[in-house]
Amino acid sequence: MKAVNFSGVERFPSKLLCVGRNYVEHIEELGNAIPEQMVLFFKPNASIGSVLRAEDGEALHYEGEICFGVEEGQFRYVGFGLDLTKRELQGRLRAEGLPWERSKAFRGAGLFSAFVPFEGAMEDLSLQLWIDGVLAQEGGVKQMINKPQEILDELLAVTDLEDFDIVMTGTPAGVGRVSAGSRFEGVVLCSGKELVRCSWEAQGAD
Repeated sequence: MKAVNFSGVERFPSKLLCVGRNYVEHIEELGNAIPEQMVLFFKPNASIGSVLRAEDGEALHYEGEICFGVEEGQFRYVGFGLDLTKRELQGRLRAEGLPWERSKAFRGAGLFSAFVPFEGAMEDLSLQLWIDGVLAQEGGVKQMINKPQEILDELLAVTDLEDFDIVMTGTPAGVGRVSAGSRFEGVVLCSGKELVRCSWEAQGAD
């Protein structure tokens, strides 16, 4: 089992639960339709990685996300996550009406900061993703189609949440290809105050 840092302690999420198409501008930049109901997909624990790679059989694309850690059936922690995607493969799978897992749930497809306890107003949370010192993505709960409590309620209606499962809430506009050697810095803020920061340097093919 792969571990994630929760308040300085290694925890082992049983799964990653992901919301797709949750920001209108991101939906538009990929040419998708706004969904009539919440888009959900899962990644296994094996998808948790620690190394940001630029390639895995094809170019990888980054998606920065606000993520929540679950405890006792509630969102008790917050962190930053990168949802890595094989975009070309995803396009082919979608065109054939097939599931996304091969493009979203591969080894190392989810990278995370440490998770910190959070008891504030969720609507005040936002994220930033900086690449080589340039702001690439910015957004927050106020721009989400499905807000955190709606996401939690929907997940509880369809599955069981285990302690320290991670919920990835979708990505704002600005996604793109990972370039080897680039430095990624992800930040989660509450009312503009930094809660957690993390960084990775993108690795090229071996």
